Amino acid sequence: MTGAADYAHRSLANGSKSFSAAARLLPATARDDIARLYAWCRHCDDVIDGQVSGHGGARVEDAAERLAALTRKTDRVLAGEGTGDAVFDGFGAVAARHGISPRLVHDVLGGFAMDVDGARYATLDDLLLYCYGVAGAVGVMMALVLGVAPQDGDTLDRAADLGLAFQLTNIARDVVADAAVGRVYLPAQLLAAEGVAATPEAVADPANAAAAWRVADRLVGEAEHYYASAAVGVARLPYRAAWGIASAGAVYRAIGRRRRAGGPSALALRVGTSTADKAALIAGAAVTALVPEGPWHRRDRAGLWVRPPRP
Repeated sequence: MTGAADYAHRSLANGSKSFSAAARLLPATARDDIARLYAWCRHCDDVIDGQVSGHGGARVEDAAERLAALTRKTDRVLAGEGTGDAVFDGFGAVAARHGISPRLVHDVLGGFAMDVDGARYATLDDLLLYCYGVAGAVGVMMALVLGVAPQDGDTLDRAADLGLAFQLTNIARDVVADAAVGRVYLPAQLLAAEGVAATPEAVADPANAAAAWRVADRLVGEAEHYYASAAVGVARLPYRAAWGIASAGAVYRAIGRRRRAGGPSALALRVGTSTADKAALIAGAAVTALVPEGPWHRRDRAGLWVRPPRP
């Protein structure tokens, strides 16, 4: 493993224990490139949040300027130029190898831009557009790395669905933590129906915990539709890839179900899965990945959010 690849794998291991465990099951030919893709996403997210300044760079206080710098650097590697930064150069090589289009990459950067702008989401569809940018488009890129043909639009739609499900789960898990840093991802329309304002103060108010939990629970229920649709695409992958992705789906899905089971009193607690839980879920995914069509599959995408067409 090269130094750059080793850095990418460390980024994956440190950034997402849930996905890192599943990624070890992926085919050896894909693991390095999946790690490089994740490292770029993680690095961009951390820079936008002001957690890191970039390799050897001075910290820039303005988030919009940080995003602009990331975009310029990303565009350089997509054009085939080197930057001397292993995260970006590695990502550029992955994009070139697997036919990841600049438009698809800019969908992800557009999701980061929504965070920079402090966007709030009026409706569930508005939120799903954000989820697509920061996670669904990444799912499409991962599918391309795993060998899905760019022309296989239905399978790429299912890959986007898995990203949507992951992000809806994350949002439901982190309602109070996000509010603590001034972010509200719960749709204002759903909050209003519960009598809660779409402000960090209102969402974090313990008096509104039951109402905020019901909205989070709605997102968990919505995620279930996207997990079921994604399962159809997962079943089309080669077995090792299917097992790895099905494992990641099982772990994230369990987080959503625990958020649901915890009820309003646990809304402020960050739910997760233990090492033993992950092992059991991964073992179960070894079986479900073998099934080309099961009762947990949603073959008809009617009524689900539709991603923008991308080459």
